[in-house]
Amino acid sequence: MAMRRRTLLKVIVLGDSGVGKTSLMNQYVHKKFSQQYKATIGADFVTKELQIDDRLVTLQIWDTAGQERFQSLGIAFYRGADCCVLVYDVNVMKSFDTLDNWHEEFLKQVCWNIHTFLFLLRRGSEANPADPKTFPFILLGNKIDIDGGNSRVVSEKKAREWCASKGNIPYFETSAKEDYNVDAAFFCIGKTALANEPEQDIYFQGIPEAVSETEQRGGCAC
Repeated sequence: MAMRRRTLLKVIVLGDSGVGKTSLMNQYVHKKFSQQYKATIGADFVTKELQIDDRLVTLQIWDTAGQERFQSLGIAFYRGADCCVLVYDVNVMKSFDTLDNWHEEFLKQVCWNIHTFLFLLRRGSEANPADPKTFPFILLGNKIDIDGGNSRVVSEKKAREWCASKGNIPYFETSAKEDYNVDAAFFCIGKTALANEPEQDIYFQGIPEAVSETEQRGGCAC
């Protein structure tokens, strides 16, 4: 069989507690939705395989705690990310207002300063700092299904204006409950992350043409 190119991509999902980060991930990977809310502690991740053009891509999607007292724990999981997904609830203005904080904090932690970079180079590390001007973000406005959209307080126009101010980052309105736009959003996330990935493919021989979805869970019990 022909050799197939396969790439592992790390995606970080950030946003306030209760905006539906875990629900979006579970809907995308497991096609399940639960009405019961349980806050993420520390960080957790799921994986899913998909094909983008000629590549088999494994998305490693990290769900981080949105509660303020856990935010410092998530920082350790940001490094090595290929894309950052910011999520807010269209029905809660505060979750939209804090997007700037999530955006800035992520860049501060991921985009290492030049002294750190030079230190790593001297030690022969392959890790590279991210460029804050080009690092890929995607914004998801979740829970558009609530009350038929009558209770939303953040308009699509306002969200798109915010995206434009951050370099025209992609924007999707989603519903984890109704499975609306979830697959499309994560496919865009995969393509965006892949475009940011340096050429360091892993080659596998004998992988069949049909792409199966691999589901796996792991996490931190911090």
